[in-house]
Amino acid sequence: MARVEFFFDCSSPWTYLGFDGLVKARAQDRFEIDWRPFLVGGVFNTVNKSVYEARAAEANPKTLYFWKDLHDWIRRSGLAIKWRPSIFPINSARAMRCALLADDAGVCEAYARRAFERDWGEDRDIADPAVLAEACAAAGLDPAATLAAADSPELKARLRANTDEIIARGGFGTPTFYVGDDMYFGQDRLVLVREALKGAGARA
Repeated sequence: MARVEFFFDCSSPWTYLGFDGLVKARAQDRFEIDWRPFLVGGVFNTVNKSVYEARAAEANPKTLYFWKDLHDWIRRSGLAIKWRPSIFPINSARAMRCALLADDAGVCEAYARRAFERDWGEDRDIADPAVLAEACAAAGLDPAATLAAADSPELKARLRANTDEIIARGGFGTPTFYVGDDMYFGQDRLVLVREALKGAGARA
């Protein structure tokens, strides 16, 4: 069966849109999702520092359109997404380490869904252990054990490895999809991802 690698960080509203769209696409097409949590801030610091410059710049026609575009996609998705949230940018490091543990347990999708909802739908800070504990519980994980393990050197190294991997493979942000060696960036590339997956499935 065709597979897509989904490199994601819950700190992005665009990634919430991409996550939801990918899950809906899987319900229509037959493919597997490999969940690949990473830390987008580490990517920005290494290969895409222009993100910080854009955030600090005064509003211009391009940035105004960018936010209009986001609201258009939010409206189309039907998701509850608040822009801007009370806290932005968001420190998602612990949340994404919890996502690695959720993936180990086979519940990454459920955990990520709740983390996205808490962050973007309910305007809660996913850097807050209490907020993460609720997301863990919603996915059937033991909150205390998961949060304790997430702060271990092993989990920090695993998240760093995923972040280094996406950089090495040419990635520069979230969400990023890979079908084989082909990379697709952005939730609006899902139509291309689906076409690539259908081609990969036909060759399998």
